[in-house]
Formats: sequence, structure tokens, C-alpha cells
Amino acid sequence: MSRTTTYLELSEDGEGAHKFYEVTVEGTVVSVRYGRIGADGQSQVASFPTVEKAGAAAARKIAAKVRKGYAPAIQGQRAARPVTRREVTSAPSTARSVAPVLWRFRTGSAAFGIHIDEDRCWVGNQAGDVYTLSHGGEVLARYSLPDGVKCLVADDFWIYAGCDDGTVYDLSSKLPFGAYDIADDVDIFWLDIRDGVLHVSDAQGGLTVIDHEDEYQWARKSAGGHAWMVRADERAVYHGHGRGITAYAPDGGREIWHTRTSGAVLFGWQEEDAVYGGTGRHVVQKLSKESGAILATYRCDSAVYSCATAPGGSYVFAGDSSSSVYCFDAAGNRLWKLSTGGGSALSMQYLDERLYMVTTDGSLVCVDASAAAITAAESGTVPVARDVKSREALPTYTPAASPAQVATVATVDGGVVVECFQESGRVRVRVVSDGFEPGWNVQFPRDIREVGARYVVDTLHASSRGFYRVRGEIRRLV
Repeated sequence: MSRTTTYLELSEDGEGAHKFYEVTVEGTVVSVRYGRIGADGQSQVASFPTVEKAGAAAARKIAAKVRKGYAPAIQGQRAARPVTRREVTSAPSTARSVAPVLWRFRTGSAAFGIHIDEDRCWVGNQAGDVYTLSHGGEVLARYSLPDGVKCLVADDFWIYAGCDDGTVYDLSSKLPFGAYDIADDVDIFWLDIRDGVLHVSDAQGGLTVIDHEDEYQWARKSAGGHAWMVRADERAVYHGHGRGITAYAPDGGREIWHTRTSGAVLFGWQEEDAVYGGTGRHVVQKLSKESGAILATYRCDSAVYSCATAPGGSYVFAGDSSSSVYCFDAAGNRLWKLSTGGGSALSMQYLDERLYMVTTDGSLVCVDASAAAITAAESGTVPVARDVKSREALPTYTPAASPAQVATVATVDGGVVVECFQESGRVRVRVVSDGFEPGWNVQFPRDIREVGARYVVDTLHASSRGFYRVRGEIRRLV
């Protein structure tokens, strides 16, 4: 049986993409493999009634990629993007009591990504798995991404996962989509997104800003390396690195202020008027967003891996390298220190008197942080932590990498129609339905853009920056 393989790469200069696409035809079977150069990528297999139909399908796939700029290449000639995994140690806690853990979900791999909202809990690990759970600890769904998850960030309704393959995936609908491609020389450490604008901090202490069309805006190199913190609001982008925290103007990147913190910044948090940096010198420091002045210092007993606050900064929480978790009042007075009961907290978030943490053993942990539960824990009375298990038939979603993977519809049925078109060598998306600004583009997954293709989306939301964002499911109109 004859076998033919076509291998293509898209490797743009500067801030561009760095991906491969491989199509193999063997008889009536067409296999496709795709992903970031240097990674194994994802695979799909489809069967066809005849050899001729299989060959025609493969030719269409190859032609579509060539139109997007892919070209024949020799596999292995280009190097993989640099990926740094955070090296952490976790010593036993010296706390006398254990935190009141309500439930624990073991993801099976080291985890840094966490996001907690009103509806559900999200956790992402280095195996590329993102799980969603209810606040009661029921596992709801799993997203299987091509590479390890560096972090999870939210931008209003939209949830994004930054991965080691350099792609930032939009997880806001059942089918994940690649939303941003990060340049190959950027070794991603952390991300933040605000109003569709992506902020990337990296291993070299750099900060890169990318807009809603996945186009480079500006970049800055901070005084220190290993930039584990980036947070953004309407006033500034706050960048934490080996020599403190630097604030940059959101448009253009002008430096507003720089503050040398006590130790390298390992994690960051923000409230309306302040940013918080957890450092390797055993402290969390609160800085004024206006001036960069240090407003308070929260002292722990080991290096601080993560921090978070209650609304308004009324309480400040910290997780250290010795498997302990702390709570302080706003002024910096330590209220309690407890053992996590399962490794050091690498990321954390507080909501409704519960503290959620992902720990060095890859677990998502829910702690009862109410005053009554903490008082009981300090006296030695804690609940029996429930060990959460995944359901066997758990819904699992993988990214869409071509228009063929998107569900099709023949009628609009109340949705909004958008269309892909070519402009200045790039495929962009505009609204076709009435009632929208005709000159605004639509932020839309890059891998399913095809000139002339039309899609139906549930609804569009207007950004203050003059573009539309998709909310809900995407279906191809045929």
C-alpha cells in the first residue's frame, strides 16, 4: 500500500508563528499531525470510501495551509522553542496545625494554573490537562491541550490557558481554540489578559504585549530576570521580576515607576489600588499602584511561592516553600499559619471564605478559611478532607485546529454571522449581520480562519478598543 507524507512549516520572523503541519495518506486513511515545531503535537485520523477521495481530502488540507503561509520543510532543522519549568522545592511545614481542607483533587501532574470564579474552579497542569470543578468538588469537564499549562487567566467572561507550546488557548466554549501565538524566542513564565490585550512575562525578564489580532504591540526588558509576575489594569502593566516590580504605561510601554522589593518576585496579585508581590526573601509586599511606594510587608518563614487577597485587600494570604499557608490582616499582622497538608501552594485564589490552592503534588485544594474553621483547626479539629475522583465518562474537549473540526449549521437561528476576508496579506474576520459597526474586526481563532468562510456565533461583545469578541459557541455556516 502506497504511503505519502507532506510536511509543512510556518515559521515567521520576529514575533510570528512557529508551527508544523504534516499530512500522511496511506490508502484510504488520511492522518494529520500538527503543533509547535519541536513538539510531538496532536494527531487526527480520518478514513474515506476510496483512495481517490482520501487523496483529494489531503490535497485540500495541504492547499488550505499553503494559503495561510505554510511551506514545505525538512523536519528537525528548526529548533524547538525554549521552555523553562519552574524548579520548586517543598519542605515539611513547621506549623503546629493543619489547615481545614474540605476537598482535594489530584490532577496527576505538577500544576500551576488556577482560576476560581462564581460558577466553577479551574486547574491546569504540566501534562496539558485543564479540569473544571464545582465549588463542592465535583469534576465537570476536562480540556486536553497539546502541551503543559503555565497559567490560567480570566478576562471578564473569557478564560485562557497559556501553554508551553507558545499558544494561548481560549477555553470559553466547549471547543478550545488557539487565540494567541507567542514568539518562539519568548520563554513564557506568566500571562495576563485585559480587554483582549495579552501581556507576557518571560524567563529573561522581558514583557511583551500582543493585541486582539495577535499582533505585536510593544516589549520591554526589565532590570531583572525570571519574571514570574504580570498584572494589568487600565492604568498600567505591573511586571514583577528578579529586581522588583516595574509599572509600564499600557499604551507604548513608558516606564511609570520601579520599586526594588525585598527579594526576587515569585508571584503577583492585584487589587484596585495596590499590587502584591510574593518574594524569595520570605515576604509579601504591598505596593501603591499610583507611586510604587511600599505600603505594607507581610512576613512569612520561608520563600513565598504564591499570594492572594480577600476583596479589597482586607486579608492577605501567602503560601511558602515549606508547605505552609498564612493569613494576615491588611496592616501586616499575622493572624494564622497552618500546614497545607499536601505540599507548597504554587498558586492560590480566595472566594467566599474559601482559599483554593494548587500545590506541588499537582492537587487543587479547597480550604475552609472562615474564622470558625480556622479557630477549630488551630485547636486541632479539622474536617476529613474528601478525595475527589474524576468520573469515568468525563466530557473531554480538544482544540480545533482546522475549519473541518468545527460543527456546521445551515441556518442562522438567531446567531450572528461573521465572515473571513483577506486584508494586507492577513486573514481577518468582520461582522456580516446587521446592527454592528461595519469597520470593526472580530477577535477570532486563527486556525479556523479561511478566506470566504462564514461562521455563526452565539453573540458578540463590543470592546472599548474598537473590536468585537465572540461569546459562546462557533459553528460554520454551510
